[in-house]
Amino acid sequence: MKTAPILYTERLILRSFTLSDAPEVQRLAGDRDVASTTLVIPHPYEDGLAEAWIEKSAAKFESGTGLCFAITSKTEQTAQDPPLIGTISLEIDRAEKIAELGYWIGKPYWNHGYATEAATAVVKYGFDARDLTYIHACHFKRNPASGRVLQKIGMQYEGDCPKAVEKCGVLEDVIEYGIQSPACDN
Repeated sequence: MKTAPILYTERLILRSFTLSDAPEVQRLAGDRDVASTTLVIPHPYEDGLAEAWIEKSAAKFESGTGLCFAITSKTEQTAQDPPLIGTISLEIDRAEKIAELGYWIGKPYWNHGYATEAATAVVKYGFDARDLTYIHACHFKRNPASGRVLQKIGMQYEGDCPKAVEKCGVLEDVIEYGIQSPACDN
């Protein structure tokens, strides 16, 4: 099985997930506060979901329709070396050369700039190595911290989508952002 490349930033290592990551994925993604800020993470996060998600992510990489990176810390040392912080991904439309950026960070790692650092690296990789022309992302309106991540990486506001997604029985407002490849400006 092919694996995604390893990307390095100042504080992070972005690598492919392995099935050994599943218990930590379940623990971090299973936190109610993490799940409530994402479009697709269920709560409760049932046994077996992490393994299925890791296998699905690997299949998307194999088919060229996705990249999913485990965000791990270069600097923090714990029993798990290096610790899993969260995930960041690109869902790729190869025909259109566009992708959707998605991510979540485990609650113990919130407010440390990890999402911004990882997103900067993944967007650059998408444009440089995958020849993407455009990357977009969205966040719940009630999660402005995610919007700040998107702004910091250079994404531009594209619009509000009122009541666009149902999460836990509530219709959520979503805010859309996007960025065009610098190569498209030439």
